[in-house]
Amino acid sequence: MERSDGRATTPETTPAEASGGPFVLVGTDGSRSALEAVETAALEAARRGTRLVVAHAFLWPLFRVDLEPSVYGPTESGLRRQAQIVLDTAVARAQAVAPGTEVSGELITGEPLVVLATRSRGAELVVVGSRGTGGFSGLVLGSVAVHLAAHAACPVLVVRGRDEPDGPVLLAVDGSPDSDAAVDFAFAEARTRGAALVAVHAWTPRSGPGDLTFAFHDAEKVREEAEHVLDGALARAAVRHPGIGAEPRLLRGKPREVLLEESAGAQLLVVGARGRGGFAGLLLGSVSQALLHHAHCPVAVVRNTAD
Repeated sequence: MERSDGRATTPETTPAEASGGPFVLVGTDGSRSALEAVETAALEAARRGTRLVVAHAFLWPLFRVDLEPSVYGPTESGLRRQAQIVLDTAVARAQAVAPGTEVSGELITGEPLVVLATRSRGAELVVVGSRGTGGFSGLVLGSVAVHLAAHAACPVLVVRGRDEPDGPVLLAVDGSPDSDAAVDFAFAEARTRGAALVAVHAWTPRSGPGDLTFAFHDAEKVREEAEHVLDGALARAAVRHPGIGAEPRLLRGKPREVLLEESAGAQLLVVGARGRGGFAGLLLGSVSQALLHHAHCPVAVVRNTAD
């Protein structure tokens, strides 16, 4: 592993960890999407008053190829130098966006998904773009985000869609353990952003042809139970986050469709990694994956790491 100043560090002692303080982590590969993620991560670090770590995964050493420039080519042509340019460009972009924030760069040998998931330990937040090149080449939209949302040791913010600066923080509530963790994250984000908070719970009498709920409960009963889930989650959060109010929205419809529609005009959508309807053992639910692919605004996926 190398720092952006060229000096080596080890995985056990990195600039962020050595300081003993929290940090925001962002992955970069030189793509436009990654640089947008770097800008967002810089703003997130500034809001939190933490340092920012910009990481670039350097794959080529794993293939035992020559990393230095050819004697017949320009000095900038070597693979190591190219990787350093990608990293330095991202660090400079972050410093320009958040001049008062401490920014460090890390050039880490390894596969990008593994590097970011491992490096997320100790981070408050990891930020990634929705598309990539270079180290992320060949990965379809959302695949990096899906992997990190399932395996990162902290919440994952995927920069996609359009960020509406004056829009609310939108919170998806379903009463699951991951949803409870998302509630706390959304309340904290609303506070740091100075934004309104809207909590949405989608309900429907039946989820599909095999769902017999409607045979035993009428629609009003199901709606009342859904209202109880939403009100209960917000009441518990109000105790933990005094002074932050949330507008409850109990909306009839499938969670995926409801949240996609509501995400238009929001500055951030916060969702738990896995809802109540997921299969046991799955690390990321279908609704969360759909939002990572199709939401109209950036999406933060929060996993309950205590379970």
